[in-house]
Amino acid sequence: MRQDDADDFRAYVSVRMDRWRRTAYLLCQDWHAADDIVSIMVGKLYQHWGRASAVDNRDGYAQRMLTRVWLDERRRPWVREQAQERLPDQHWEQYDGLTERDRLGRLLASLGKRQRAVVVLRFYLDYSVEETAEVLGISAGTVKSQSARALEAVRSLAEAMGETR
Repeated sequence: MRQDDADDFRAYVSVRMDRWRRTAYLLCQDWHAADDIVSIMVGKLYQHWGRASAVDNRDGYAQRMLTRVWLDERRRPWVREQAQERLPDQHWEQYDGLTERDRLGRLLASLGKRQRAVVVLRFYLDYSVEETAEVLGISAGTVKSQSARALEAVRSLAEAMGETR
């Protein structure tokens, strides 16, 4: 990679890193996994920078790459391990005062991976139905139906948790 391209890449990534990390967290609900996903995505973006720098919508290209890395990582065998609420043989006090972010995280975590991706892309990143469909590689109709189902599931869970206002 030429020096000019490397400088362009560094400038592009440094401006967007925090947004990618927050988006990855919303998708996977784990800051460590989010950092891993962004790291993998940045490496792939570096490998394909010649192609990425030539597209009209670099941000869309990078977002699609980030979402696909997350979906790929979800298929890995070690992801099937489930974290436990408490460590064995230890009694930790639970803090009941959850913030709005924690509530949103629990609601997002209750969704399936495709529904979560649709909700994050559509409502957090404000992507259109068509942009979301392109990033996820699905039809616009699937985006609409997944959005509707995800929002209904979130509403139902919020009501069940007594968190509607």
